[in-house]
Amino acid sequence: MMVAALTAARQGLVSCGTCGLLLRPAWPTEPGHCPRCGAGLDWRHPNSLQRTWALTLAAAVCYIPANALPVMVTNALGSSTPDTIMGGVVFLVTSGSWPLGLIVLIASVMIPLGKLLALTWLLIAVQRGAMGGERDHMRMIRVVRLIGRWSMLDVFVDTFTVALVQLQPLMSVEPGPGVVFFAAVVVLTMLAAESFDPRLLWDTKQALPSHD
Repeated sequence: MMVAALTAARQGLVSCGTCGLLLRPAWPTEPGHCPRCGAGLDWRHPNSLQRTWALTLAAAVCYIPANALPVMVTNALGSSTPDTIMGGVVFLVTSGSWPLGLIVLIASVMIPLGKLLALTWLLIAVQRGAMGGERDHMRMIRVVRLIGRWSMLDVFVDTFTVALVQLQPLMSVEPGPGVVFFAAVVVLTMLAAESFDPRLLWDTKQALPSHD
């Protein structure tokens, strides 16, 4: 016989989304503000699922041109050579720098795609009311938030290269349109991870207590 998890919501407790303080509000219908940091309290972030879905879908749309369009254009002796992310990975691998190519592949292709899939999985799990695996889902959202800050590697490399390689009129490097879309993917997935309320994962087991 399964016993429902004893959650803070079932005990009438609310946690501050800013400092993490767990407290019992004086008025259940109006949680008010956190006495420690002054941030507004919410039983659940308003419209968390809708905002996360919108940001995740926008990031998924930007992910396609981020990989299809060139992220860097090399101008040498009157000719221009566009390079996409995968084109750069293939060049690094074939030129013998496979460790660097592997890093770029993981940081610029696999991690953004993994974040999109993880966010989609979490959103579907909440909406379908999937029971079980809440701890694994919590670990997943923590990982997504942790690696989000390290997803700008490709943008950093392009910016660094553009700043260094300026040997006009012989050679110059310019950022391509793919950089803008890649940066948008990184920013949108970070915002989506922050807008997702992890407490919704535990609501799939039981409804929130009535606060009439």
